Amino acid sequence: MTDPRSDPFRVLRQPITPVDPDPAFAAGLRSRLESALLAPQGAPMTTTERAVDVPLRSLTPMLDFDDGHRALDWYVDALGARRRGEPYLMPDGGIGHAELVIGDSVLMLAGGPPGGSAPQPVHGFSAFLHLQVPDPDAVVRRAVELGAELERPVTDQPYGRTGIIIDPFGHRWMIRAAAPTSRHGDLAYLSHAVADTARARAFYGAVLGWTFSPGRVEDGWQIQGTNPPAGMHGGAAAPGIEPVYQVDDLAAALTAVRDHGGQAGEPQQQPYGRIAECIDDQGTHFQLLQP
Repeated sequence: MTDPRSDPFRVLRQPITPVDPDPAFAAGLRSRLESALLAPQGAPMTTTERAVDVPLRSLTPMLDFDDGHRALDWYVDALGARRRGEPYLMPDGGIGHAELVIGDSVLMLAGGPPGGSAPQPVHGFSAFLHLQVPDPDAVVRRAVELGAELERPVTDQPYGRTGIIIDPFGHRWMIRAAAPTSRHGDLAYLSHAVADTARARAFYGAVLGWTFSPGRVEDGWQIQGTNPPAGMHGGAAAPGIEPVYQVDDLAAALTAVRDHGGQAGEPQQQPYGRIAECIDDQGTHFQLLQP
């Protein structure tokens, strides 16, 4: 019979005494469990297969938050982001590093433990991010429902259907429809020149059901939902419609206009590209745009 006193593990047999877990660890674990349990029905409980196939680009934005856990959950719920692996948790329960996949890009995040307040943006905004999506109206609507501030409603612009939101953490997002594939020579935009925009809006609203939003120039209007995008401006001495054609090289296209008997104005830089007024060799007005 073995003498109990000779058992080498005897000193390890101590009474089990429960201890309280580290508060930061408990907060982080609780946040992860809540996210998993409150996820839509059928969503995976683990992240071993989440978006690990999306590579990093040459430049990857990284945002900082006071409450990193809340930010991760908000981007998943509001913008349809996918988690790229598990976040690296700090001793205080904060997030040292985490990654989300939105579309074909990766967004990196870091932040404090659950319960932190929103950061104070520098110079008005902490960041301005551009996101292309198939349906900007749906994305902006969902984001606002979940607490984002609507800075600019979704409207048709020469560069695509676009809206701007400020998320609950102080970051500014331009949500834009993915640009359609276009080629050199395609019709990119229609500019309606009219004498009285109020009369024109009433007329085309009744005839074609057009709706309008204010444009970037005085008495300028964007026509909503047309294909191609179109706008209207007032005060024209000779009303008409000017087509805007896309070109790969604006300088070369303007040289060709002049060489073949037309007239070409000086290019103007706009937010959506460089554009120039032209007249062909028979007096027809048009514009050329290099996005």
